[in-house]
Amino acid sequence: MNRHNSINYLEIPVKDLPGTKDFFGRVFGWQFQDYGPEYSCFLDAGITGGFYQSPQSFNLAQGCPLIVLYSAKLEQTQQDVLDAGGTLVKAIFSFPGGRRFHFSDINGNEYAVWSE
Repeated sequence: MNRHNSINYLEIPVKDLPGTKDFFGRVFGWQFQDYGPEYSCFLDAGITGGFYQSPQSFNLAQGCPLIVLYSAKLEQTQQDVLDAGGTLVKAIFSFPGGRRFHFSDINGNEYAVWSE
C-alpha cells in the first residue's frame, strides 16, 4: 500500500547494470525485474527502486544522500561486500545507536550498512 507523502521509490545510476545486479544479488540477496537493457527494478530490498544505466556515480564527497542498508551480521556483510568486488570507504565504526561501515559498489557509488 502506498502511503501519502512517503518515500516510495529510488532510482540509482550505475555504469555496469549486469555487474551491479550480480553484486547486490550476491551480497544482499536482492532479486531483479528487467525493463529493457538499461533499467532493472530491485525487489525485496526494503524499498522498491531501480538501477539505470548512466555514466554517473555518487558519493558523500559530492554531497549526495547516503543510502543506508541494514545487516544483522555486520562483519559478515562487510566481508561479503569485499568478496563481491566492493571497496571499503570506512571500516566498521560506532555511532550513537549502533555500528556501521561505508563501501563503494563496483560503480563507485557509496552506501553504508549498519547494525545495532
